[in-house]
Amino acid sequence: MNLLDSIDQTNLPKHLAIIMDGNGRWAKQQGFLRAFGHENGTKSVKKTITTCAKLGIEYLTLYAFSTENWNRPKLEVEALMKILINSLKKELVTLQENNIKLNAIGNLDKLPKSAQKELLDVIDKTKNNTRLTLTLALSYGSREELVNAVRIISDKVKNNIISIDAIDDSIINEHLYTQNLPDVDLLIRTSGEHRISNFLLWQIAYAELYFTNVLWPDFKDQDLYEAIISYQKRERRFGKTSEQIK
Repeated sequence: MNLLDSIDQTNLPKHLAIIMDGNGRWAKQQGFLRAFGHENGTKSVKKTITTCAKLGIEYLTLYAFSTENWNRPKLEVEALMKILINSLKKELVTLQENNIKLNAIGNLDKLPKSAQKELLDVIDKTKNNTRLTLTLALSYGSREELVNAVRIISDKVKNNIISIDAIDDSIINEHLYTQNLPDVDLLIRTSGEHRISNFLLWQIAYAELYFTNVLWPDFKDQDLYEAIISYQKRERRFGKTSEQIK
């Protein structure tokens, strides 16, 4: 049975976020170095992006490299940066053909200059695309994002730019990396781990969480469809009762 037929096109998550986990374990199972897993993971990235665009999902955010990932072995980090640069060069055509706009969040200044240059070039070339906004979380950590927001808001209060009484959810949203993105509706994590790992902590306040044992390089369309179908079976109440939302 093709699970695509079971998806309700009127009830898609507007913003889907994915923690792409399991590349290293996948490579180890194959008897290869971790970098081999990361390289194969790019195939799942491409397929997931194009499938989301075809489904009509408007926003897709991928956890590509966390602030904590800088602590990994130097060779692995270098391999990841090389894969990032090569993928950006190679997939620009795919983004353009599918009308996908590239966006990036995180402490991007920490990326190698060559990666920054390639990233900004693809962002600029796809800025007018409208079908799907693809956001790569690179050198990203949610706690760091929130700390930065608090610092900026505090400075504005100190300089009488913002009144302390005016601070609310919207003010905080305006000072996050994700200020131009809606809250996450569905968060998927692959590889069987059941944690958030410092990803979009503010933005997933009311997101539905979906965990799968599938390792990221093995993540296929059918796995994505299963996650969306699970999401569509859930009742999203946002603090209200079932009776109130009917």
